Amino acid sequence: MPKRVRPSTPRIIVTRRLPAAVEHRMASLFDVQFNVTDTPFDSQRMAEAMRACDVLVPTITDEIDAGLIAAAAERLQLIANFGNGVDHIDLHAARAHDIIVTNTPGVLTDDTADMTMALILSVPRRLAEGEKLVRSGAWSGWGPSAMLGHRIGGKMLGIVGMGRIGQAVARRARAFGLTIGYHNRHRLPSAVEAETDAVYHTDLDTLLAQADIVSIHCPHTEQTEGLIDARRVALMKSSAYLINTSRGEITVEDALIGALEQGRIAGAGLDVYNHEPAVDPRLLALANVVLLPHMGSATFEGRDDMGTRVITNIRLWVGGDRPPDQVLEGWA
Repeated sequence: MPKRVRPSTPRIIVTRRLPAAVEHRMASLFDVQFNVTDTPFDSQRMAEAMRACDVLVPTITDEIDAGLIAAAAERLQLIANFGNGVDHIDLHAARAHDIIVTNTPGVLTDDTADMTMALILSVPRRLAEGEKLVRSGAWSGWGPSAMLGHRIGGKMLGIVGMGRIGQAVARRARAFGLTIGYHNRHRLPSAVEAETDAVYHTDLDTLLAQADIVSIHCPHTEQTEGLIDARRVALMKSSAYLINTSRGEITVEDALIGALEQGRIAGAGLDVYNHEPAVDPRLLALANVVLLPHMGSATFEGRDDMGTRVITNIRLWVGGDRPPDQVLEGWA
């Protein structure tokens, strides 16, 4: 495929409303069209946008499949994703049509790790239940057997996916007295294991069977779709908790709900779901589950940093350079 000429003044379309400061910087640098209503694009509007721009700035709410990419390929040259995960973009189709895809890695690591630790604390200590009790007006005061939960110190945290976020969670968890086990596609260097005091488990099933708290931090790919299925949920201890701040599709939600309803695991802390923004009503009915609205990375600082990375990727691409955050073969 012949190399396409990059326009000196590319037309950029942003699919969702970004923080005002980010939009202001983008508008000062580029010919850009914003989504002023913040209404998510349907497939028709997305197709029209992709045919009308040189650079698309989507988010995780946008499903960009092979058909959309093929229809837009004559003009579209760069998909500068506002976010780290790119499972909503057909990367194979993008590569086939010589469209560069970039993301914003690293800037959300600490924010997501902090939220993960909040859930690791909230579920065993029943913080959401306690807050609801106070708000309900039914709290009758302190009692020696009231609102008992479980301490996390001395427990084992099993981390599934030991990338940037998984390692950041491990560092935080050690400060709370948790021991760390992890499963990853590849074993980490010994220096990283020593820093996080983490023990590698070649077999995911063994890790799930031993962990008191399981925290998911692998990306959503074809290989991790449904990774935590009914068989693997059944391996977990009846006293164990599942935490997911990665992607809902990594768990089989029906299997997880069944285990929670039947008391086969003790609880869960979820920031992501199979069919966002819809949340299964059975989850809403469970007292032993803390539910968050996909807010693990939602900080002012993080969103600003994401915008900076998107702008940097576009500016370097316009200048003829390789964007620093280009998503390459073998991502995840």
